[in-house]
Parts: sequence; C-alpha cells; structure tokens
Amino acid sequence: MRDLKYLTAFSIPLMAFIGLYYKGMFTYLTPFYAFVLIPMLELIFPIDASNISEEESKSLLKNKVFDWLLYFNLPIVYVLVALALIVITTTSIETYEFVGLVLSVGIVLGVNGINVAHELGHRQTSNERFIGKALLLPALYMHFYIEHNFGHHLHAATKEDPATARYNQTVYGFWLTSVFRQYISAWRIQVRLLKNKNQLFFSLKNDMFWYTVIQLAYLITIFILFGTTGLLFALFAGITGFILLETVNYIEHYGLLRSKTPSGRYERVREVHSWNSNHIIGRIVLYELTRHSDHHYKTSKKYQILECHAESPQMPFGYPTSMVMAMIPPLWFAVMNKRIPREMISI
Repeated sequence: MRDLKYLTAFSIPLMAFIGLYYKGMFTYLTPFYAFVLIPMLELIFPIDASNISEEESKSLLKNKVFDWLLYFNLPIVYVLVALALIVITTTSIETYEFVGLVLSVGIVLGVNGINVAHELGHRQTSNERFIGKALLLPALYMHFYIEHNFGHHLHAATKEDPATARYNQTVYGFWLTSVFRQYISAWRIQVRLLKNKNQLFFSLKNDMFWYTVIQLAYLITIFILFGTTGLLFALFAGITGFILLETVNYIEHYGLLRSKTPSGRYERVREVHSWNSNHIIGRIVLYELTRHSDHHYKTSKKYQILECHAESPQMPFGYPTSMVMAMIPPLWFAVMNKRIPREMISI
C-alpha cells in the first residue's frame, strides 16, 4: 500500500473535477486545496528525511506501478480540459466561475501536466518522452522539453540559466525573465542541435518548428469547436499552468550559484545548488520534485528512488507553502536570504 501513496497526486485534478461539476464557489476548490489546505497539512505532518536502502531501490525500480501512475495523468489532463471547454461554452456561468475554472485547470496543467512531463522527459524511451511532450501541449510549453534537458541541466545555478532566480529577484520579475529567456534559449539550442547533425533550419528535424505548429493547431482546433470563449479559456489556463511551473523554478534554485574554477569553467552541479524539502505532503503530490538536488545529480533517476542529501539546503516549508510565500516578496526575502551561503551572494 505504501507504493500507492502517489495516488495522492490525483487529488488535485479531483478537486478540479468537483469544481467543474458543482460550479459556484467550488470552482475555487483547487487553488484553495493546493495553496491553503496542503500548506496547513504540511505544518501538521512530520518531515521525512529518510532514504531507502539499495535493495528497496532495486525493488521499486522493478515495480511498473510507479510508471503507470505517471502515464495515467495524460487522459486525466485531456479529459479535464475537454470537459471544462464543454461546460464553459454550453452552460451559463458567471465571470467569477470562469476565472475559478481557469485557475483550477491551470493548476492541474502545471502539477499533473508540466511536472509529470518533466519526469517523463528525462526517460530514455521514446514512448515516455512522447507522453511527456503531450502533457506539455495544453500548457503551451512544449519548448520546455528542449530548454530544460539541454539548457537548464547544463547551466543550472549560473547567471546564464534563465530558470535560476537571482538573489533579491522577485517572483514576478522572474516570471518575465524566465518565460522569455527560456523560449529564446530553446530556439538557440535547437539551432545548435541542427548544426551538430548537419541539418538545415528548415528541416523536418526542427522540433521547435513542430512544437509551434502543434500548439497553433491545438488552439485553432479549440477555436473552431468552442469559439472565442473556449480559445480564451485555453490560453489563460495554459498561462496559469506555466506560471505555476516558473514559480517552482523560482524556489528551486533561488540565489544559489556555482562558482568558477581557475580554468574559468563552472564547478559541477552539486547537492548545494538546489533548494530541497522533505515535507511529506509536497513530496508526494509533486512526485518527489522537492528532492531536487538528487534529480540534478542524476537526471535519469526515477522519482520513486530520489534521495535526500544532508548537505542540500533545506527550505523551512514545503514547496506548496514556499510558492505562496514567494508571492509576498518581503516575506520571502526575510525568510530565504539569510539561508543563502554568503559566498554565493558575492558571485
């Protein structure tokens, strides 16, 4: 039964489905659950910094349940989006309900969409990567696959990385810089990859081109089937989804920077270059994303066997709570700035 604890991650889309069915103030059930109730639960439940044994790790890797728990997010996300589009275009709803459903679906696109896509994007099989890219589509963030895998993991915790927040940078400023810099970075990486394979820019191998076409086709299809209202809903929900991702990016590496070696190259990414959290609720709901240092240490490591490193900087709260705190910059700076190693601030 312990292996099924990650079913808790489906509680977020469950809240969205409930809001979709009952409407009214229930449309805000998902944001309330994610950013009020879960933070409250994180204060109640104990922190678990324990690691599994090598034998347990081997056993967990053989258990395909953990993979299917990820795959199942694909139909959940697409069914939720489809039902939401049907509801908002065939029933009479108030503006506040429309906004509530945008937030609810957007949160699901961020947590059960992009977050799961992040995990599957590091897998070695093409089928899993395909599912990951499909989960990025409703959030209009397919370029994340290229920038994250070929950019962020190379430049993390450096000023060259769009997804690493600077010291004293607010989350709102970070949203702007990260979103646009990551998109530009993805195109630059794509051009470099094409050159390495002796492929022209106008090539069938240009994935960024295909991502653009697929996302436009997705939006055009929604417009044809559901009109302007459906198109606006899809756009705003997608934006909510990737803003949620960027908020996670903000707290994951805030203020942590790698120093340069005498040769002028950056030191390798170590356990001290990511903020971690062992708050059990956030760990489970986010598929262990909060053990971020171990993920950077070995990107192919599956979520169910990620470990806690004693030397990794620990957040005082779980990721959901920290995301709420980041929305209040003075509070965020007061809590987090003193936890950043002094030598990193001067880099």
